[in-house]
Amino acid sequence: MSVLDTPGLLPAFVAENRPRAHGAGLDPYEYTRVTAPLTTLRDWPAAFGAAGRRYAVAAERAAAEGRTVTAGTAYRDAARWFHVAGLLPHPDRAAAARLAAEADEAMRRALVLLEPTAERVEGEGFAGWLRRPAPEGEPAPVVVVVPGMDSGKEEFHAVAEALLVRGVAVLAIDGPGQGVLAATSAPEPDYHRVVGRALDALAHRDGLDPARTAVIGLSLGGYYAATAAAREPRLRAAVTVSGPYRLDWGHLVPFVTETLAQRCGGPEAARAFAARVDLTALAPAITLPLLVVEGGEDRIPGVTNATALASHAPNAELLLVPHGNHLLGTALPDWLPATADWLTTRLA
Repeated sequence: MSVLDTPGLLPAFVAENRPRAHGAGLDPYEYTRVTAPLTTLRDWPAAFGAAGRRYAVAAERAAAEGRTVTAGTAYRDAARWFHVAGLLPHPDRAAAARLAAEADEAMRRALVLLEPTAERVEGEGFAGWLRRPAPEGEPAPVVVVVPGMDSGKEEFHAVAEALLVRGVAVLAIDGPGQGVLAATSAPEPDYHRVVGRALDALAHRDGLDPARTAVIGLSLGGYYAATAAAREPRLRAAVTVSGPYRLDWGHLVPFVTETLAQRCGGPEAARAFAARVDLTALAPAITLPLLVVEGGEDRIPGVTNATALASHAPNAELLLVPHGNHLLGTALPDWLPATADWLTTRLA
């Protein structure tokens, strides 16, 4: 039996993911309207995908009438709904791949209309969008935004926009096992290699300062960001948000183990991957400025939070928000502006 069929999970999952959906840019009232008719989590992808397609149709209509901003905004909303549609370890992986592709294409159309300077950046094991701040006459620093276990580059728009308005360029990527690459690759514990190839791809692009680069990773992406902070010498600073310090496979909840099993290619591969997610030995090697952002209400069985990382990395700071949940969608004003300022200052 899939975790999706667990009795009583549907209302708990809807409630738990409401802050995450809001943080990803979904209207909270529409989230309620879309989730209210659901009787099983198996219908989640279809319901959220249908919402995304409604926005895509509205965008096409607005574009045909020359209403560029309306069309671009609707495409952006469509991308977010398509992304959230794919959060579950649903057994129909072909449908999940289609949703990820729809999210990617909707974001492409949104950026064409709203940010013509945005560029697609791709390489071995990653694909993403480079967005530049308003021109100010000098090359901009760059932050690579790394998603987590069931996330993708379409989710963390609030992080990207907080950096863009502060004059920082953003490269939001999907890496192995993530977003548009989830159907063709498995998660990569040595994610510093992915970040390194992304930095290689940025090295000669106009308007960017390759000497001022940083990384921010969210959820499992926090672990990925920490590995990059330890092993990628070109980075000037790093941030982890709700990242794990260590995973204990035997205590992880079924939602996590089933998701990892799907993305890794089976339970044994997932167990081996989880065993690699351990920063105990790596933490002392993270010598660059590191900000560890954690929510006091973030408690996932089998996950040792990265709060421990702040104690063992020599140049780390901890920003703990007591009422914050996982990804701190319940507390955006309490961490996001301060985190964006912290990064901007380190890249000045």
